[in-house]
Order: sequence, then C-alpha cells, then structure tokens
Amino acid sequence: MKSSCIEFNDLPDEILMIICRKLNNLDVFYSLQGVNQRINRFIQDRIFTTRLTFVKWLSDNFLDLICCDMIYNRFCLQILPEIHHNVKWLDLESSSMKYVLHAARYPNLHSLGLYNIHEESLQCLFTDKALSSGMFKNQITTLLITIDNNKVTLKTVVKIFDSILTVFTSLNDFILYESSYKNRLRLFFYDPPPRTFYSSTLRKLSVRLQCIGDCLYLLDGRFNQLHTLYVDLVNLHGSHRIQNEKDLPNLKCFSLSCNIESYNYNETILPLLDRMFNLEELSLYLAVIVDGTFIDGNHLKRNIIDSMPRLNQFSFYIRSVMYIRNQVNLPSTEDIKRTFIDFSDYEIISYVDYFRKAQQSRCHIYSYPSFMPYYGSISNNFPGGLFKYVRAVSLYDENPFEHEFFLRIVQSFPLMEKLTLTNNKPQNWKQSYSSNNNNENVSAIEYSCLNELVIIDVHDDYIEEFLLDTKTYLLKNVFLSINYESLKRVTRNFTRDATRINCAKINELELFPETQYLNSLQEYFPYAKICYLETFTRTTQ
Repeated sequence: MKSSCIEFNDLPDEILMIICRKLNNLDVFYSLQGVNQRINRFIQDRIFTTRLTFVKWLSDNFLDLICCDMIYNRFCLQILPEIHHNVKWLDLESSSMKYVLHAARYPNLHSLGLYNIHEESLQCLFTDKALSSGMFKNQITTLLITIDNNKVTLKTVVKIFDSILTVFTSLNDFILYESSYKNRLRLFFYDPPPRTFYSSTLRKLSVRLQCIGDCLYLLDGRFNQLHTLYVDLVNLHGSHRIQNEKDLPNLKCFSLSCNIESYNYNETILPLLDRMFNLEELSLYLAVIVDGTFIDGNHLKRNIIDSMPRLNQFSFYIRSVMYIRNQVNLPSTEDIKRTFIDFSDYEIISYVDYFRKAQQSRCHIYSYPSFMPYYGSISNNFPGGLFKYVRAVSLYDENPFEHEFFLRIVQSFPLMEKLTLTNNKPQNWKQSYSSNNNNENVSAIEYSCLNELVIIDVHDDYIEEFLLDTKTYLLKNVFLSINYESLKRVTRNFTRDATRINCAKINELELFPETQYLNSLQEYFPYAKICYLETFTRTTQ
C-alpha cells in the first residue's frame, strides 16, 4: 500500500486530474483525503469541492451514499470541516441531510438538492432554528427536491411547497423533480391557495401540476418576479375556476407539456399564450382534439409566433386528433409539410396517420431535435430519430407491429420508462425462437430503463413479444398492467418456461378484469404484488 501511494504521488498534476475527474467526488475524498499534503491540496481544488453529491440514482429512486457510521464519521467529522468553505452545492438524501448540514459552516453554499423528502423530514429540518433562520433564509437561492411518493398525499405536496416558500425566503430557482416517470407527484390546489403562498424573489420554477387551473393560480401575481416557468400538466381542465386575464410581461421562458388528449386547447392554451407577449423561449408538448382542421405551421405562425415579437426559440410537439366520418379531401402528410415552408430556422418533422376502424386521424408535428417528455400514438409510419428526453411512449396502429419495429422504438427512445401498447392485429412475421435455427437472425431487445409496461388491449402476439426471454430482456422491478385471460393463455396457465424469466422480474402486476386467479399465478410471479384495474377505457392515445 505504501509503494502504491508513493507511485500515485509521483504522478504529474495533469495525470492526477484525469484520474480523479473520472471518479465520483465522494470516492476521491474518501480514498485520498489525508494521504499527504500534496494530495490534500490537489483534491481540495474547487473543481472537486464546489458540488458534493451524497446520493446515487438507482433504478427508480435515490440511494443515500452515507450508508454506514464509517462513511458518516469520515465525511462529517474529518472531510467536510476541511473543505466547507469551497462547497457551493450539496445533494442530500432525507435520512442524512441534517447531519451533513450540521457538519460544518458552509459560507458559500447557495444551492441544495434534497432527495426522497417527506413532510416529517422537512418539518424536522425547518424547525432547526440554526438552519432555518440562517442558511435557508439568507443563503439558499437554488433548491431542487424529490418527494417520497409513498409517504405523501396531494394535500401534503401543497403543504411541503408552502413550507419551502415560507422558509427559503431568498429562493430564485425552485425545481420539483422526480426520480422516475413512475414516481411523479403533482401539485393540486383543491381551493385557491392563500395569499401567503407566494414569493417575491422566485424567478425560475419547474413543477408538475394537476390541471391548467393550477397553472393559472401560479400566474395570478403571487410570483411577480417569475421569468421562467416549466410546467407539466396531468390534464388541461379546470380553467373555469379562475378569472385571471392579466398580462405577464415579466415571463421570458415558458414550457408546457401534457400527455392527455384535450378538447380545451382553444379555450385554455391560446388565451394563456396571448398574455405572454414578451416570451423569448417557448416549448409546447401537447395532444389536442381538433374539429375539422389539424394544427399545422400556418396555425402556429398565425396564432402564436406572430403575437410574440421577441420569440427566438420555439420547440414543440403537437399531436392533433381528428374524428372522421364521411369527410373528403382530408390533408395528407405532404399538405402538412407545405405549411412549414417559412420555418427556415427549424427542422420540422410532420406526418399524418389515418385509422379507418377507429374513425380517427392523427397529425404529428414537432421541431427536431426535440426536448419533449412524451411521444404518443406512434404507428408504423414513425419516421425514427433520437429522442433523449422522452420518458413515456404509447404505440397504436391498425396494422401489426413486427419485432423489428420494437427495436426501432428502443433505439429512438433510450430513456423510455413507460410503454403503453394498443394493437389487436397479429404479427405477420412471428419468429420461432426455439426452432428452425432462427436464433442467429433475431436477438432479444433490451429495454434498459423500462419500469412500466401497459399491454391490456393487445393481441396475444405482443404479450409474447414482451414476455418471451428470447424476444425481450427486461430489467427487474417492472410494473405490468395486462389482461388476465390473455396472460393465462400466453403463459399456458402459468407453466411456460419461456416466459418465466421475464415474469420473475415483475414487482407489481395489475390485472384486468378482477377475477379469481389460479394459485399458480403468484408462484409464477414470485416477487409481484398483485392488484386489479377496476375499469379500463379503450384508447388510441
């Protein structure tokens, strides 16, 4: 060990920097702090001490890296007191955050990330006068939080939000972040929030809300310095509750996303955007039900762009849904493309799907590269591309999806966490993975981030597509929502070996409809909590 330290110490600074920058900062300090004065000076450089992250993302949650007394003592009693003056940002898990914050004075700390928090842990933190009246009140300008969704209700989320605004009185940036798509929480105001629910310093806010009405509450003047707002909505309902039509001249950047198809675009979104005439950046990711006319380039220019003279960055994904009966002269993909001729500063992708059985037509228009969190109703006409920010995907077609199609989906959406599939057409090119020597031609598709799979309204071929281990490689701890009778057929009454491996990776099994299931079901899904979906609405979304 001594000779190893000598050899390491003999390395030039440039090589030491390359080695240390490839390591987690905590590993650098835990392993090297105290070796000698030269190493101490080197690793205490601001490049390693400015931001310290004591959490690690694991599957769908954050893990506390201060997991034992030895690590706690090393950092809180030895390392942090020596480097505290350089620390500007701390990322902490709820169970250890108070210990780290009390380990030293952090005179230059201005940013906090608090992970897996709940009401009790925050109250414990906020009642600590040394922190709440000093650091929290005067120093912290940026706050990022994730909430433990196993310990909160919708009302609790509002209380947490309200407490944060009360305690962090110098806050400029506030981000309500979630560890995974499955763990998303939302802010929902049952009643108008009190006037004490405000901030005179907040300039940037990122939050998920229940409905558009909650967004209007946030824009009613209680955050009068707000210039950047990122909102993800559950739905576009609820605007009738609020009479709020004042202009929003301070708002410079606005992002709005919603994955649920809505009729309320003209009544809610367009009037809201009309109030934001000073916007410089705008992002819209919406699914809109229209009557007679798709949302196209002409619509965007006439109703949005022309009313925002300062707009210099516009990112969008809009899926228009039109119900068709006996219409003629319906617009084609080429017709939609021609409406974007004047969009010379953007690469625009557009295409139209017509589904005769469902009597629906869908038009997808989006700027590329895209930052959208959702991509819905993907058909075989999907043009491909890379979508690094999409976490939820839905697939629908009246023509079959083949195995190669799912490979394209995985390649286009590498961080996809939720996949919903609707298709009742059998596959044409089913491969035999256990005979006919076809193994060399087809490989199992790995879904590296998928933790939620909804395959209720599908042909049995697609259940095989995802449960056969020769076709699909799933991670552990996947939520599966599926039709019980279909599952029973595909698994051959829960005896089929070829589907056993992937079924053992399911940690929550949601069955439809509710029924008396075979005793062998629980044995076949040994790690799954089994529940029932009470109602199911067929959708093409």
